[in-house]
Amino acid sequence: MTDPTAEFFRGLGRRGHEPLLHDVNGAIRLDVERDERTDHWLVKIRNGEVQVSTDNGPADVVIGVEGGLADEIVTGQANAMAQLLRGGLMVDGDPEMLVRFQRIFPGPWHGHGRQPVTSGGGEHHG
Repeated sequence: MTDPTAEFFRGLGRRGHEPLLHDVNGAIRLDVERDERTDHWLVKIRNGEVQVSTDNGPADVVIGVEGGLADEIVTGQANAMAQLLRGGLMVDGDPEMLVRFQRIFPGPWHGHGRQPVTSGGGEHHG
């Protein structure tokens, strides 16, 4: 069984530099609840240079999310900000980091030329 959230973050870590985050400095951690366990994805960003780990370390903002919803967000089936407003995400810290970080999540894919971001890198639309 594939884990779209893990694939997304591993791919982000392999890219190293993310142009859409060129003006971001800080750290964001997603705590993904899945099958009675919590997976941690810590993303440290410095002027677009991205480091991803599975550490449960400190971050400017920590986002708590259920695994299925995390999968929907990283595949473009759900919008992180809309889910925040609906109470689907629990946020602790600076919500501005989520606003800036969401740039790299793929947008809705309705067959109009937008493609979800994959772990292979490449062009981003979002």
